[in-house]
Amino acid sequence: MAAYAISEVEIYDEQQAARYRELAAESIAQYGGRYLARGATPQVPEGDWPLDERVVIVEFPDMARLREWYASPEYAPALAIRRRALGRRLLFVEGVA
Repeated sequence: MAAYAISEVEIYDEQQAARYRELAAESIAQYGGRYLARGATPQVPEGDWPLDERVVIVEFPDMARLREWYASPEYAPALAIRRRALGRRLLFVEGVA
């Protein structure tokens, strides 16, 4: 069953964020992930949403693979940059059959 990494993102440093995106994309591909939405500005028909925050949705083959990616040595350099480049709320969600 597919699993999704859903991020609510606030950019702190655009240059560092660009480097993060490059490194993250390479590692995501290595673990069978693919972007469904990347840096999207959502439409908000209900509730509140900060105007400058973006959404990223990445699909992985399953939750095990998603967790492997997040803890991987391939993603570690991106994760280290992420802390300086952007703030985020990150969710892992299983899909439905």
